[in-house]
Amino acid sequence: MPPTIHPDDLERLRATAQAVFATLNDHFGTPEFTGGDDPVDELIATILSANTNDTNSGRAFDQLKAAFGDDWDAVREAPLAAIIDAIRPAGMYNQKAPAIVATLERIKADRGSYDLSHLAAMPADEALAYLTSLPGVGHKTASIVILFCFNGAAFPVDTHIQRISQRLGISGRRASPEKIKQIWESLLPPETFYPLHINLIRHGRQICQALTPQCERCPLQADCDYFNQAGEWSTGDERKNG
Repeated sequence: MPPTIHPDDLERLRATAQAVFATLNDHFGTPEFTGGDDPVDELIATILSANTNDTNSGRAFDQLKAAFGDDWDAVREAPLAAIIDAIRPAGMYNQKAPAIVATLERIKADRGSYDLSHLAAMPADEALAYLTSLPGVGHKTASIVILFCFNGAAFPVDTHIQRISQRLGISGRRASPEKIKQIWESLLPPETFYPLHINLIRHGRQICQALTPQCERCPLQADCDYFNQAGEWSTGDERKNG
């Protein structure tokens, strides 16, 4: 459901969102979507990425593929201990392994194979509803699959985007990732989602870092509440929102 935003605030926030989009494109370049990975691969890789870094989740996914190849039947039918051993670098393996098996079972039962290509033709909200009905698949994971596999109208919010959105004033300082997702999706057209997502993450890693934001070289100073209202922000706010 779209967020409720006062008309005066909506106009201001939309102008800020458009400025942020344009400024980051000028600063980093405009990323282009050139085609996505297999959606089942992306889905399993994203399940593995929860509560860990890209290096660890990538290693876990590579080990899963090394152990079972591209045979999702082999993963689905394997002893949990074998899956756990393969995905151990991702952490939370006692939760992730059964979630992966249950998700594969559901896809196979629904589709007769491990194929999610039908999601490309579905409206984003319907694709999101289907994906989040799968065991262990949350809102962020589903949005990642929709955006990165199909360039669909979903805007995933990771910790970098959450932090930057709160600092900019696009959202409240304690807004959840799902709330922030809804706000961005209400402010900009779907064709902006992929480049904006990529550039906000670049910005969060390179400039707007959690503990030591480099505000002095930030191209978004003019549109940033954190920069322009520094006296109103506290360390406590940052801990809650970073």
